Amino acid sequence: MRVKGGYTTRQRRKKVLKLAKGYFGSKRTLYRTAHEQVMRSLAYAFRDRKVRKRDFRKLWISRINAACVANGTKYSLFIHGLILLDIRLDRKVLSDMAITDPAAFTLLCKKAVEALAK
Repeated sequence: MRVKGGYTTRQRRKKVLKLAKGYFGSKRTLYRTAHEQVMRSLAYAFRDRKVRKRDFRKLWISRINAACVANGTKYSLFIHGLILLDIRLDRKVLSDMAITDPAAFTLLCKKAVEALAK
C-alpha cells in the first residue's frame, strides 16, 4: 500500500507559496519555481544580514572621517587618540555625535590630538 502525501505535503507546499507571496509571475504560483526562489531569497537574506553590519560600519567610519578632517585630523589618528585616553565609544555613537553634536565631537578631537602629542 502506498502512502499518499496528502496533508503533510500540502501544508509544506502552502508554507513555501505563502513565503513566495509578492514575487513576480510563476515564481509565486508554481510550487517548483516558488521553492527555488524562496530558497535563494532566504540565502540572500542570511548573507545580507551580515553584509548590513559591514555597510553600516563603513558608513559610520566615513562620517567620522569627514568630521575629523573638518577638525583638522585624520580618522586613524583620532581613533588612536581615543584609545590612548581610554574613551570607549563605538563608531555608531561617534558618527551620531559628529552629526547631532558637532561641538562635543570637536572637543573629543582636540583631546585625542593632545593625547597623541604626549
